[in-house]
Amino acid sequence: MGGLVSDVVAWFGDPTNWTGDAGVPNRVLEHLQYSVVPLLIALLIAVPIGAAVGHTGRGGFAVVGIANGMRSLPELGVLCLLVIFTGVGLLPVTIALVILAIPPLLAGTYAGVSNVDRAVVDAARGVGMTEREILTKVELPNALPLIIGGLRTATLQVIATAAIAAFVGVDGLGRILFSGLAVRDYTRMAAGALLIAALALLIDAALAGLQRLIVSPGLRTDRSTRRRAVAPPTEPTRLTPSPAPEPELART
Repeated sequence: MGGLVSDVVAWFGDPTNWTGDAGVPNRVLEHLQYSVVPLLIALLIAVPIGAAVGHTGRGGFAVVGIANGMRSLPELGVLCLLVIFTGVGLLPVTIALVILAIPPLLAGTYAGVSNVDRAVVDAARGVGMTEREILTKVELPNALPLIIGGLRTATLQVIATAAIAAFVGVDGLGRILFSGLAVRDYTRMAAGALLIAALALLIDAALAGLQRLIVSPGLRTDRSTRRRAVAPPTEPTRLTPSPAPEPELART
């Protein structure tokens, strides 16, 4: 184990692994490209559908069923099936990653919009807002924590799974992993896995920072907000009973 760790450290310290088309910076950019495009497509599909269903309350069971069904699909199997029909390249990878990203985005948007306080929605209707205004100005802003939570989940899954792009001849960080697997170079495999994990965690941290910037403090669900929102119980004030007045002696 110690030998593998030292070999991985030496791999990262080798300048040849950081230059050229096969260098780490170029592989990271390729991996981000393969991840961002499917996420954008999934956002354009899942958020409008989830918002519409959450607002109207119609089709909720169908949305949950579709999301759960899509989550159960094996990504590598879907990718191999798509390759049969579309050929090797970036297209089957993009479609497979879109299928992977839709469920958390769809579920997060639907849950966020449908769980907005009905009293707030009724108040918006009472002041004359249209249904579109209620959705865009009331429900979606209140649903942002769950929507961004779904985006973070989808991003982690897509970045981690985009490594399978190398399985069908596309590059990215998965190329480091699969090229090491082909020759049983465990050092290269470990380095590729660490790079993918580090990239996923870095992007998740960036999205967490974005969430703190755009989500109202009253809607946040992070630990610090919960600690501030729920104050510790204070000790009840104990009242010391005053002594009963002594009876006055009757004057003689």
